Amino acid sequence: MATPSPAADAVTPGSRAARPGFFGLIREGFGELRSRGHLIRYLVAADLRRTHADTIIGQLWWIIDPFLQMLIYVVLVTVVFERKVPDYPLFIFAAILPWKWFNTTLKDAATSVTARNTLIRQVQFPKVVLPAASVVAGTVSFIFGLVSLAALLLYYHSRISPWLVTLPLIAAVQFAFTFALAFFVAAANAFYRDVQNVLTHALRLWFYLSPALYSVDQVSSPSMQAILRLNPFTPIFESYRNIVWGHAPPDWAGLAVVLLVSLVLALLGMGLFKRVEASFAKIL
Repeated sequence: MATPSPAADAVTPGSRAARPGFFGLIREGFGELRSRGHLIRYLVAADLRRTHADTIIGQLWWIIDPFLQMLIYVVLVTVVFERKVPDYPLFIFAAILPWKWFNTTLKDAATSVTARNTLIRQVQFPKVVLPAASVVAGTVSFIFGLVSLAALLLYYHSRISPWLVTLPLIAAVQFAFTFALAFFVAAANAFYRDVQNVLTHALRLWFYLSPALYSVDQVSSPSMQAILRLNPFTPIFESYRNIVWGHAPPDWAGLAVVLLVSLVLALLGMGLFKRVEASFAKIL
């Protein structure tokens, strides 16, 4: 009778490599993002082609839509509620455009896994690239939408200040925050499709509970002001508004806190996503 070889003895049911721990999954996930840059670029291009693909003017909606939202809120606040704020269209536009970036990106990230269920079942690839590509695609669209902000600043040219050069730093903090949340909503929606529906209403409520149509200083209740300070979008909106409308520097301290929270959430979100990633092909 043939003697089993040492190699055969090594292959036993319990000899599979142990699955990485939580921190190992985090390292693995970020490593996959670094090594799959070409795939992310392909997915970003596909997302940009798909966005508004059934419309005539396509990405131009990123310029037109914020203007239309601005007009609605200007009528509501200045005409209906008769609140007078100098250069109010620019005041609220400084929040409307970043919020459109966050709102559309997070919704796209929530469906980034479920929308590619056929691809996931047929092709083996790291799924972390899907929400990451949604965030990058949304960022590209936001950069295109800055044309509308530039046009509005040309009209309100007296509001132009040197602090505008800090806009990329504020956007970088918002990118980090959006990137972190993208992994949570993408993983949750893969298992519970109601997440994308709940997210729509949660984001709408989040917007109105953020200082977008008003500033924190306009809130009379000190307790409500304290609650608003806990909102991550308070320093983000206030910073955009300071540099675009207020001739003032960003809220550096608030942005630093949001960035720190975003980094922690990004690690947790990546670890969670990688832990449940293997189940996607079974449940989709």
